[in-house]
Amino acid sequence: MTETKNNDGDEGAEQAAPHLQLIVLCGLQAAGKSTFYRKYFAQTHVLVSKDLLGNNKRPAVRQRQLLGEALQGGRSVVVDNTNVTRAERAELVGLGKEYEAEVMCYYFPLDVKRSLEQNRQRSGKARVPDVALFASRKRFEVPEWDEGFDRFYTVGIVEGGEFAVALVDH
Repeated sequence: MTETKNNDGDEGAEQAAPHLQLIVLCGLQAAGKSTFYRKYFAQTHVLVSKDLLGNNKRPAVRQRQLLGEALQGGRSVVVDNTNVTRAERAELVGLGKEYEAEVMCYYFPLDVKRSLEQNRQRSGKARVPDVALFASRKRFEVPEWDEGFDRFYTVGIVEGGEFAVALVDH
């Protein structure tokens, strides 16, 4: 991972979390969010994703429950969903603040062509119908600082598949 801007000596996603964090990954399906989680946070943060909830009839309720349990237990969490709307993210930000966690957004700027290409390399349940990507794109509201994040990053993918992370200033 290449971090293009550093803040207060923070080494970005490469360093273990010194305190409680709720990290919101935000981007289209097949944008690299899950790979990013596995590469930089799997050792230090609990993963919560609606994709892992199977046929749960109320995934949003179950997600809140899992997030609350992890945060209450003092464990940092990564929410790996598309998180396409401000309303979806607002609920996460509110929950993080309730547990006095640092709430961070890692935004994967929309690249429909790349997501479609990556998605076509997936198999089984990991592959989503193309229409799902287009539907997410249509509903997508680009995240912004005023949503209450303590830190806000953009994540790009550079040559060789490495991630380039940039801290976004207020």
